[in-house]
Amino acid sequence: MKVSGFSFIRNAILYDYPVVEAITSILPVCDEFVIAVGASRDGTLDLIRGIDSGKIRIVETLWDESLREGGRVLADETDKAFRAISPDSDWAFYIQGDECVHENELPAIHRAMTEFRDRPEVEGLLFDYLHFYGSYDFVGDSRKWYRREVRIVRNDPKISSFRDAQGFRWSNRLLHVKHSGGTIYHYGWVKQPEIQQTKQRDFNRFWHDDRWIQKNIPDASHFDYSRIDSLRPFAGTHPLVMQERISRKNWKFNFDPSRKNMSRKSRILGFIEKQTGWRIGEYRNFRLIS
Repeated sequence: MKVSGFSFIRNAILYDYPVVEAITSILPVCDEFVIAVGASRDGTLDLIRGIDSGKIRIVETLWDESLREGGRVLADETDKAFRAISPDSDWAFYIQGDECVHENELPAIHRAMTEFRDRPEVEGLLFDYLHFYGSYDFVGDSRKWYRREVRIVRNDPKISSFRDAQGFRWSNRLLHVKHSGGTIYHYGWVKQPEIQQTKQRDFNRFWHDDRWIQKNIPDASHFDYSRIDSLRPFAGTHPLVMQERISRKNWKFNFDPSRKNMSRKSRILGFIEKQTGWRIGEYRNFRLIS
């Protein structure tokens, strides 16, 4: 079995992406890793070149910023990396620049790829998600966070990145998937407040026009993390690849997890979910098969 990792990145230093940690978190189960590095305003290309692994192959790209609506440029960059992986790979393992996988779960993920390699009806593998917010000590636990997404897909030209690169499609239909046994640790909402504010202003330009940006993104120097609806303390361990970064960059985020800034409807739906595991009205970007 051959596995290719793939991703895309641009301005990783400017926006403080843990992209080195993201790549190295899945390298042990990959035979190669292809990353599309967009022309950047910082030292991103040298950062990626500095990763000490012969598995990594860089594809230098230019982002088509005319693909502004709905974040389409992000899917375009994802597909550039995906199309560059080795044609003889069985699986393609996608990781975004602010995501990591815990080393304790790599054996289960590898077993799932092995088990389903010769079952063509399984087109992808699903991951659970932990969305860290504010600091590395809190996780989002409301309905606003997506619970699962596909991060391993078959190496097939019929598969492509969907919308803003959150998931994938097989010729515009949902992928048929099984669970991978793994969890994605998502760190996109853990940045110093001034960096997060810059990222929100700049990245929303890939979804919205200038009028929307002016109306919805505050003209502030720091992002206001306190506006979140609900968080819970994180009681587990972070991936080893993240621990040096966390010890160097973590800060005190003063948040009372007992405070819930939620509507009555959200509280009721959240209660039902906690009691039954059923998220009413959940958007699923995949079809989980038995």
